[in-house]
Amino acid sequence: QVQLVESGGGLVQAGGSLRLSCLASEVIFRYYAMGWFRQRPGKEREFVAAMTRTAGSSVYADSVKGRFTISRDNAKNSVNLQMNSLKPEDTAIYFCAADLNWSSLISSASYWGQGTQVTVSS
Repeated sequence: QVQLVESGGGLVQAGGSLRLSCLASEVIFRYYAMGWFRQRPGKEREFVAAMTRTAGSSVYADSVKGRFTISRDNAKNSVNLQMNSLKPEDTAIYFCAADLNWSSLISSASYWGQGTQVTVSS
């Protein structure tokens, strides 16, 4: 069964940090590239970060580059997003995503989690 479950969202002050986790089913974690998208209030969903199945390559949106880090935890079948130096404009619902095609994951995904809210106060 395909499953992506996010956790770790919450409320944080500007400049603070949060760590999001996405627990994936075995099949997804083993065979799919995984990433994160977000949907800010009143905006369309946008790409944040992605990592290949083997964790050999990663890519980031310009808006988060240098502040966010994506990683895979093979022991826990999870993909994490460490978010540092958070800004109020990072406030969004963050979605975990997976796709067999690494290059497609920047714009879309075959599977989505339910989302977790991140709110950054000024």
